[in-house]
Amino acid sequence: MLSLSFTPLVPWPVLIGFGVLVTVFAVLAFLARGRTAILRALALALVLLAIANPSLVREDREPVKDIAAIVVDRSGSQALGDRPAMTDAVRAELQRRFGALTNIEPRFIDVPDAKDGDEGTRLFTALSQALADVPAERLAGVVMLTDGVVHDIPASVAALGLKGPLHVLVTGHPDERDRQIKLIEAPRFGIVGRDLTIRAEVMERGGTGSATVTVRRDGEEVGRRTFPTGQPFSLTMRIEHGGPNVVEIEVEPLPGELTTINNRAVLPIEGIREKLRVLLVSGEPHQGERTWRNLLKSDANVDLVHFTILRPPEKQDGTPISELSLIAFPTRELFVQKIKDFDLIIFDRYANQSVLPSAYFDNIVRYVREGGALLIAAGPEFASPSSLSRTRLAAILPGEPNGRVVEQPYKASLTNIGNRHPVTRALPGSEASPPAWGDWLRIVSTQVRPGIQPILQGPNALPLLALSREEKGRVALLTSDHAWLWARGYQEGGPYLDLLRRLGHWLMKEPALEEEALRAQTTGHGREVRVERQTMADTVEPVTVTGPTGAQRTLTLAQGEPGLFSTTFEATELGLHTLRSGTLVAFVSVGPPNPRELADVFSDTERLKALAEGTGGSIRRVAEAGGGIVVPRLQSVRSGRLGGADWIGFRPSDSANIRGVEVYPLALGLWALAALAAAVLAMWLVEGRRGRAA
Repeated sequence: MLSLSFTPLVPWPVLIGFGVLVTVFAVLAFLARGRTAILRALALALVLLAIANPSLVREDREPVKDIAAIVVDRSGSQALGDRPAMTDAVRAELQRRFGALTNIEPRFIDVPDAKDGDEGTRLFTALSQALADVPAERLAGVVMLTDGVVHDIPASVAALGLKGPLHVLVTGHPDERDRQIKLIEAPRFGIVGRDLTIRAEVMERGGTGSATVTVRRDGEEVGRRTFPTGQPFSLTMRIEHGGPNVVEIEVEPLPGELTTINNRAVLPIEGIREKLRVLLVSGEPHQGERTWRNLLKSDANVDLVHFTILRPPEKQDGTPISELSLIAFPTRELFVQKIKDFDLIIFDRYANQSVLPSAYFDNIVRYVREGGALLIAAGPEFASPSSLSRTRLAAILPGEPNGRVVEQPYKASLTNIGNRHPVTRALPGSEASPPAWGDWLRIVSTQVRPGIQPILQGPNALPLLALSREEKGRVALLTSDHAWLWARGYQEGGPYLDLLRRLGHWLMKEPALEEEALRAQTTGHGREVRVERQTMADTVEPVTVTGPTGAQRTLTLAQGEPGLFSTTFEATELGLHTLRSGTLVAFVSVGPPNPRELADVFSDTERLKALAEGTGGSIRRVAEAGGGIVVPRLQSVRSGRLGGADWIGFRPSDSANIRGVEVYPLALGLWALAALAAAVLAMWLVEGRRGRAA
């Protein structure tokens, strides 16, 4: 390919100024001398041309193909109904037809769901990233194969920055029907034991006008009601426990609806205890009493009521009532009227001194069996005739004293069960043998009930801490009153805070301290989920994971710490996953609880219409009325319309790669000098002849 190029020997402004002078001089010479001045103008023009330094440039050009981008939407909404099969069929047909266009190279861009966040379908972002290496003039056009639900549509054609046409091929059908649940008011926190209100709405297209809604909490059904669609409704939900309470609101499906995935809304509600009410009853003042008080008072979430029995009822020393500074022990108020207001009752070195009648102990037994918690922190009195084990409480105590108190230094240690139990597992210092803890100096010899295994032991394997479940409630028995030695740092102390806090939380049914538990949570690395199985057994069953669409997988867990098995897996779907291991069930929500992709599932030809037509492109559905698929023909169009009823066009650019360049100067060399000399000689001869004639 030949072209003319100028590379002036002087700057362009100087050359232009010289050209203007030559033109003025030529005009004046013509006016003064007539036609003979043309030769002078010609000579000056040749000088001007020589300074402009013209050249013939010959380029060796290799034509290159233009690029056509085909953006294939693989987002969550594109996985509904027959859209996956439709998308695959159209993609394969486009690939075949682009093979017939010799001057256009197709570039397919598959756009999946974003791994993090809830960004929705972002086709234009993916298009921009995939074409970063393509010059704008080489882009012959773009085809988007999508359901039309796109969340990063540019505001205008100018913002799109596309020189070629945009053609949109829409999957799905215009008569789609679907029903979904929409959360209007969804509280994220709730007070344990109290009700909260959730507002929701059933939305549908092509439905019946009413629908049955089922409500579940932690996988168990708690209600079922029928509501009119398109109208908000309220649900009352009680928060039963601390930690995550997973609430599911599911609406019955429509026959032949597009998807049932969005028929369920998931709401994780964090259960928070407003105040833990603890009743601490100390039988007599002793050195360890303040340890319990300080521990409970240091927790801002604990509302402590503490009484110490300093004056038994039978004591008669003649002191006038008006001079007594102590208040009467409100036994009836505490153990009859308000006993159910407490989350935990602690008897600290309490001996039966006839302060509490037998009927009150019956109330305590009933309180425990109906879901309450009881802790006995025993001292020497537990082995005496006034022991609590000789009251009605004996029916729920984990062990019974044999009347012997062992007074000798010893180190508390974990039993085999204690190594697995969440209350004592991995206590700081327990990894050493013997444990790196200070000595305790006393223990009450106790025989635990059949079926109960202590988690801490003292000298000669005597039970030190034993736990038991009594129907809905829990009981703990600590057979020594020397935990205060750890608190005072005796022989460098021990983990009394960890032990006593875990013990209290287990008694009050904190989910993190359950002996048999299945837990799952996202790790923060994309869609990775960590699964943990707490157990007192040596082995665990596999965990079955059911995804939002019903797809299942089986996980095998590996043991890390004693009693704790775990594994991780990569979730392939967004939404609520259900995990089961034996009778245990856990839930984990991957990504947003209610993904944006499922908020609007109907295929749409209007959102991208203005943008496509603004670039000269088109938008059309690929589904035929009879259930078939129609793919438009592809044509390369240099001018005119870029689409018709059954075809779409692409505009080629004739781009090429330059392999080599040859330059031929026109104003340099002998022939240029000869032309200039000839012009000067002709001017001299003509003007000389005119001078002789004159």
